[in-house]
Amino acid sequence: MPQYLCAKLRAVLLESPAVVRLEANPPQSIQEEVPDTVQRLPTNLYSDEPPLETDFHRDQIDLLLRLLKYWWRDRSDFYISGNLTVYYNEKQLKSQDFKGPDVFVVLGAEKKNRRSWAIWEEGGKYPNLVIELLSDSTAAIDRGKKKDLYQDVWRVPEYYWFHPETMEFAGFRLMGGTYVEIELTDGKLKSEQLGLALGIYDRQLRWYTAEGELIPLPEDVAQQQADQERQRADQERQQKERLENYLRSQGINPDEIS
Repeated sequence: MPQYLCAKLRAVLLESPAVVRLEANPPQSIQEEVPDTVQRLPTNLYSDEPPLETDFHRDQIDLLLRLLKYWWRDRSDFYISGNLTVYYNEKQLKSQDFKGPDVFVVLGAEKKNRRSWAIWEEGGKYPNLVIELLSDSTAAIDRGKKKDLYQDVWRVPEYYWFHPETMEFAGFRLMGGTYVEIELTDGKLKSEQLGLALGIYDRQLRWYTAEGELIPLPEDVAQQQADQERQRADQERQQKERLENYLRSQGINPDEIS
């Protein structure tokens, strides 16, 4: 390629940072086609998120993450994270005009720990579902700028928001390129993407099964199992005592029975 064309190509790429869209080629294909004179996108980036605003926000994110990880503990084809940067634009690496979702889920992804989610490292995959936790300082952005980004650029199939203090709760599904509000069913919003539902329980946003049953906390399941085991042991002890008492009533010493 003539030298003046290479220079022109470099100028265009530097002036117009690329947004990686859903139809983008996998990273290896992109790298193979980019000339050596053009700097490649960085890899293994660290997340660049601000501290969470309140205990409510931190606890809510942790709750949603650990519940879904527990419920899908036998699955290896999804990734869920929170307060983690999703890098999708080279310009984003040089500015602070966008931060990552509070909670996001990607289906068909390798289940492993990551420093961040970089679209060009993940085969062009964007989140299937995003949840933003509203606050007085971020609500306008979450309802406006971020909603437009998720709808028009990321093309996220489902977007939800929840305010941990006011209990404001809404969800949207991408239909024909535009977000349409999801209607509440028995106080819950059904997620077609995950085959689950979201609803408010005890002033917290929780996952529900498709049938509307609350997905329990891991510690509650462990306590229930311990209670059942203790009940079983008590029943066996009571049965043994009744048998021993009966044998004694018949003049038989149960200790002499092998």
